[in-house]
Amino acid sequence: MKIGITGQAGFVGTHLYNTLGLYPDKYERIPFEDDFFKSEESLQQFVKQCDAIVHLAAMNRHKDPEVIYQTNIKLVNQLIEACEATQSAPHILFSSSTQEERDNLYGKSKQEGRELLEKWAENNNARFTGLVIPNVFGPFGQPYYNSVVATFCHQLTHNENPTIQTDGEINLIYVAELVAEITGQIERPVTDAQSPVTKYFVPNTSQIKVSALLDKLSEFKKNYFEKGIIPNLDEPFERNLFNTFLCYIDHKNFFPFKLKLNTDDRGSFIETVKLNSGGQVSFSTTVPGITRGNHFHTRKAERFAVIKGKAKIELRKIGTGEVYTFELDGSQPSFVDMPIWFTHNITNIGEEELYTIFWINEHYNPEDGDTYFEEV
Repeated sequence: MKIGITGQAGFVGTHLYNTLGLYPDKYERIPFEDDFFKSEESLQQFVKQCDAIVHLAAMNRHKDPEVIYQTNIKLVNQLIEACEATQSAPHILFSSSTQEERDNLYGKSKQEGRELLEKWAENNNARFTGLVIPNVFGPFGQPYYNSVVATFCHQLTHNENPTIQTDGEINLIYVAELVAEITGQIERPVTDAQSPVTKYFVPNTSQIKVSALLDKLSEFKKNYFEKGIIPNLDEPFERNLFNTFLCYIDHKNFFPFKLKLNTDDRGSFIETVKLNSGGQVSFSTTVPGITRGNHFHTRKAERFAVIKGKAKIELRKIGTGEVYTFELDGSQPSFVDMPIWFTHNITNIGEEELYTIFWINEHYNPEDGDTYFEEV
């Protein structure tokens, strides 16, 4: 199936695009660039290639709400015009918001945009799914723009003081859970009992007060920044929140995290992993010049702790070219934690065997390994 994503470079778009890329036998991704909306020819060429289009492109915030409204309606109309000009009828999935219910111009733009696409689909015998989505959080969200989770994580990891304006309950969905909902709707078969034009309320997967959210994230900072302690990751929400928090850390200046080396006449003792949940601990030796890894995870938290020898650890966020490089020396044991969606490796750059302790928050399951190979 050929799938295009308007707003591909945005928060949800990036996660959806990267996740579809994990299944090349199932999906073909049709690349989209924001400049396509500035060129009728480019936008028309894009829609002609797609079996399904996930329309995520939108403006969320601006000092003038009227600009938000006009921009979002214009993007919908441009997409419709491109489909009509090329006589294309892809399945369009539209990202709307629970703010449809609120009296603001952003919510109005989402509701009216959805209704315009519904009318287009009915007139052209096409499929349309209007997705009404709760608050979305996850790694790489833009602070002060995408969600309060992104804002709090950025502030806490950059020594800023978060403040709460309204301490209400918020309904949340993790971005990977939203991606699963979107792909589920793409793959949903059309039946005689169900209209090809549907409005789907995406369910939230968690609910929390803003103050309780800030308390959790503040606890992450206190324990992780000062002691390297991993919180309990047994519950999906806690794991997803911690993985999100981890991605806002300034990796260049935070890692490697040095461990306390306790030495006496008996030898040495080092506490390598302090955690409040289970998982799997492994130990490896690596001969000089050999590299391990070159893979990434989409949900697993993982730690590499070097206790003997010299190592180079490299990280690169999927879809980008910047490589973070860290050198670790077992004479001062230290660790680097692997953010999700970062491909990573470890190389023995010394002249003796490298001793590494690995911790990951799940037992390895070969049927669901969450391990995808890609060179750093």
